[in-house]
Amino acid sequence: MPVHVLDHPLAAHIITHLRDKTTKPATFRTLAYQIGLLLAIESTADIEIEPKEIDTPLERVTGRVLAHQPLIVVPILRAGLGMVQPFTDLFPDVSVGYVGLERDHETAQPRSYYCKLPPLAGRHVFVVDPMLATGGSAVEAIRVVKAQGAVNPTLVCIVSAPEGVAEVEKHHPGLTIHTAALDRELNSRRYILPGLGDFGDRLYGT
Repeated sequence: MPVHVLDHPLAAHIITHLRDKTTKPATFRTLAYQIGLLLAIESTADIEIEPKEIDTPLERVTGRVLAHQPLIVVPILRAGLGMVQPFTDLFPDVSVGYVGLERDHETAQPRSYYCKLPPLAGRHVFVVDPMLATGGSAVEAIRVVKAQGAVNPTLVCIVSAPEGVAEVEKHHPGLTIHTAALDRELNSRRYILPGLGDFGDRLYGT
């Protein structure tokens, strides 16, 4: 499975401040947006471009522009919402779908309680969730988008655990993952170590 860990001094700086438990929610949101921008740029590096003839103030030249193959970003609710704006700011024509997941108390497995997706066939689909811990939610969200026509979706996370990466690989072999940090392990409560705590709680101050 291709796992791409963001390797940039600014990314390391941002991740360190996201991990810091003294970082306030307002600052945390700004940092989350900044790391989301870096991940959005990195994860879209291989999308198609096409030539375009333009006139500069001095001469005619052939430039390159994005091909007409719309991008779709699909956040896993609720924390994934914090990763949407970087994509919509960079790609104004991007479409946004939503997958809401919750844990089934009887089976302990994630189940979808909400799903609203645009047409996915023939599009670049990016499933976004800040924390890839056990991998259960990511596995289910990817299953949902594939069932709706997505081919080769990409998973974009901020912090990932090896256990979550392995779980995604088990159920979706070959899926590309982009992450800003690949951490050490999960603890007994299934939190990522060293991690940064509950991303949604820190993002929204709950």
